[in-house]
Order: sequence, then C-alpha cells, then structure tokens
Amino acid sequence: MTKAGKRIRKFRDQVPTGISPINDAIKSVVEAGKSTKFDQTIDVAIVLNIDIKKDNIRGMCDLPHGTGKTIKLAVFAEGAQAEQAKKAGADFVSEDIGVDELIAKIRDGEVNVDLCIATPQIMAKLGKANAGKVLGPKGLMPNPKLGTVTEDVAKAVDKAKKGQVEFRNEKAGIVHAGIGKASFSSAQIKENLEALVNAIQQARPSGIKGAYIRRIYIGSTMGPSIEFDVNELQAA
Repeated sequence: MTKAGKRIRKFRDQVPTGISPINDAIKSVVEAGKSTKFDQTIDVAIVLNIDIKKDNIRGMCDLPHGTGKTIKLAVFAEGAQAEQAKKAGADFVSEDIGVDELIAKIRDGEVNVDLCIATPQIMAKLGKANAGKVLGPKGLMPNPKLGTVTEDVAKAVDKAKKGQVEFRNEKAGIVHAGIGKASFSSAQIKENLEALVNAIQQARPSGIKGAYIRRIYIGSTMGPSIEFDVNELQAA
C-alpha cells in the first residue's frame, strides 16, 4: 500500500460513527482531504424531503469563498455583448467561431466547458441549431431561471468565475455539490456550506410537511463521508 493509501485508510478508520457536531465533521473531512498530493474537493450530499415525482429543486448559489475550481465558460452572444463576455473572462464565445460550430465542438468533446451562458437574442439560434439535444444531456443548456440567459453576460461570467455553483436534486431527492477544496480553512468550508443550505432552503416547495432537509453528509474526494447534525447548522 502506498503512503497516500495508508493515510487515507488511517482517516477512514478514525471516522466517527453516528451524527457528529458540525465543526468536528468539517475539521475531520478537511484533514482527510489533505492526505493526498492533489487538492481534494470537499463535497456535500443533502437528503431532501421532497416528492421526487413533481418537485424539482434547482438553482444557483454564490459561494462566498468560491469552489476552488477553475471554471470554463462558453458564451453565446454577438456584437457588444460578445466583447463584454471576452473582457469578463469567457473561455469561448460563439461570435468567434459560430453558434453551430461551438455546439459541434462541445458535442464532440473538442471544447470542454462547465457552464454555458447566452443572451436572450441568441436563444432562437440555439433552438434552430438543436442545441438542447447536445447541451441538455450535459446540463449545459442556458436557462433564464438559473441566470444563464441574460442581457448582462459580463456579470454572469464574473459571478461564475468567482465561484457560483449550480445545485439540483437527483432522482433519489439528494443534492450533491462541491463546496470547496481541502486547502480551504474549516471556516471557509462552513461558510460555503451555510450559503448552499440557505439557497436550497429558499427553493423549498410549498406543501412540504415536516423537515425539508433530512440529512447532510460531508466528505472529501477520497476521504470518509460524515453525517452531522442538521439542526445545528440551521440554528447557526
């Protein structure tokens, strides 16, 4: 077994059972995330009390300390808005290579992006190019509800680059999201976590009876996953 493997096993052997205090859980996870040479991602899994047949929990959250990840963006815009997107730091802009060509490159894996932003004016062109068939399955289709269809593309690019994270529930009613890196302090991870939980709370569907957030687990890429007291976080 490698040294890194031994360190990871050590942390897994030490992981607490049952529900932990939030500060202890975060501290353990951050320490476990430092057991490898690469900067592990700190992830959370939030189990929701929702009707998965009709409820769709989805939105964007501005993390106060960012994700620690370099985000690559494609912007579908023309004219002045295309220039604004470039100045804001967009990695790919459709005006440079064409809408159809950019979609094809994303489809074929020649262009890898984490987020696509579009102006309202260019959405019709995306429709004609059948962008939904390519971008939809990848979770990249611009959506006005998420702020990725906007006139102010420069602001959208800037927010995404600074550390905006999208959240959505999967079929089991669980939201998975990365909230930072093991190189972050425990305080930074906690503040990012609080911001994400607040955003999910604001997306609560009407008609939910009882606790909306049932459980929260936090872990690192290769470390243990620890459950902590949800009520403690919400009280804070």
